[in-house]
Amino acid sequence: MKNVKRLLSLISALALVAAFAIPSTGLAAKTRLAFSGGPEGGTFQYFSNGIATRLSKNMADVEVSNMASAGSVENMRRVNSGDADFGIVYSGDTYLARNGKLPQDEKKYVNVHAISYLYGAPAHLVVLADSGINSVADLAGKKVAVGGAGSGAAASAQRYFEVLGLWDKFQPQFIGYSEAVAAMGDKLIDAVWVFAGFPNSSVIQAAASNKIKILDTVEAGKKAGFFDVYPFYAEVTIPAGTYSGIDTPVTTFEDAALWVAGKHVPAAQVYASVVDIYSPEGLDYMVKVKSTAKSMTIPGALAGIVTPLHEGAEKFWKEKGLNVTAAQSAR
Repeated sequence: MKNVKRLLSLISALALVAAFAIPSTGLAAKTRLAFSGGPEGGTFQYFSNGIATRLSKNMADVEVSNMASAGSVENMRRVNSGDADFGIVYSGDTYLARNGKLPQDEKKYVNVHAISYLYGAPAHLVVLADSGINSVADLAGKKVAVGGAGSGAAASAQRYFEVLGLWDKFQPQFIGYSEAVAAMGDKLIDAVWVFAGFPNSSVIQAAASNKIKILDTVEAGKKAGFFDVYPFYAEVTIPAGTYSGIDTPVTTFEDAALWVAGKHVPAAQVYASVVDIYSPEGLDYMVKVKSTAKSMTIPGALAGIVTPLHEGAEKFWKEKGLNVTAAQSAR
């Protein structure tokens, strides 16, 4: 009898071990992906956290974790190395990095592939209405606030004005937007360069305190060949009425914040991610996360992209009827 009990116990134990040894399709391990965003409270972080949260909820076999970061260039380096799978990177940084033209960094970062345009940061060149400055050329000999030292605004200003041959002909002031607007109101400086989404709070402040103008930057840029040198900048229009007293549209240019993925991420995962985020429900969700996401649309998804798309994203956009240029093609 004891032998029978021992035999039954052994059979039960073996059955239990076998049960745990057989994989359960219902408990299959999820693929874990990392999304590199930006500083806490910044626009990058809103977008990365929003996308990561939605994909983790809606894709049964994927979990996406959001990572804080210093911003665009760090994200690009993480995605290129595989330390992150998704990221948000400015189109300009993507282009310069791919071509080995980052400041003090000649490495070519070729493993970062674009998924879509998220939103743009346009240039605002603001002057007082009675300043007598009516075109970009009139800035010669003037004091121009270009943003803080080391900022993206200052970098874009230097790129623009160097190509136009003006950078050495005016006095750049490396100060922040709010301080610059106040100084312009006191006529201590002549113009303010703001590189940010519209409506921008500092430009709103300037328009509330004084009559202002926002100058067209595209015409002079085209004449000087600026957009040939920096093809990642895209033309954009600031609509009339965006700022008090600005009753006509203003033509300017912007850099684009892009959703990117590493070349190592499987095409099927990227494709499924884009399908979800660019569904009507996904786009509505993103606008609730951050109103800036109103600029996310299927027709405008490839704006400002001048580097290769990820294979999974390219498949989706072609299915939606978008024209993928040679520069954007993953193949």
